[in-house]
Amino acid sequence: MAVSNLDMHALFVLGDLRAKLVKQFQSRFVYITEQTAEGIYVAEIDTESALVVDDKPRLELKVGDHFRAAVLPSREGGKFELRFRDIKLTVYGLGDYAFVTTPGGHAILFKEGHSVLTVFAANEQLHEGLTKTLKAVTAKAAKWRKGELVTFKASE
Repeated sequence: MAVSNLDMHALFVLGDLRAKLVKQFQSRFVYITEQTAEGIYVAEIDTESALVVDDKPRLELKVGDHFRAAVLPSREGGKFELRFRDIKLTVYGLGDYAFVTTPGGHAILFKEGHSVLTVFAANEQLHEGLTKTLKAVTAKAAKWRKGELVTFKASE
């Protein structure tokens, strides 16, 4: 029988990552992208119209019905689970995420396999060049070649 636990290291590392993600949703416009070698999916969230719930005791963040992030126990000591649309992404710790700052805003990138999920808090709403801007943000930490994610520069 497997025992799931949340060790102190995971609590601090993943809890801090959740806190940084909560900070992203303090911006008015947040863009979430899922990028793979095949293409990119982009969604805009207006935090004034989407309900943002920061549940600190449960280490969970919910944004409307579309986005959820939570620190959960696991065999490895802890995991950070992200859900967006049909995407379920699990981050176990260091090396699976990166922080990117651009003149247009701040981003947290999460890697799982050959896909990257980006949460970009924009300084102002993006009207032109949305996909180009968000691809450039992702390209600061992730590079694809011949259908495979070949480089991911993790922040920690």
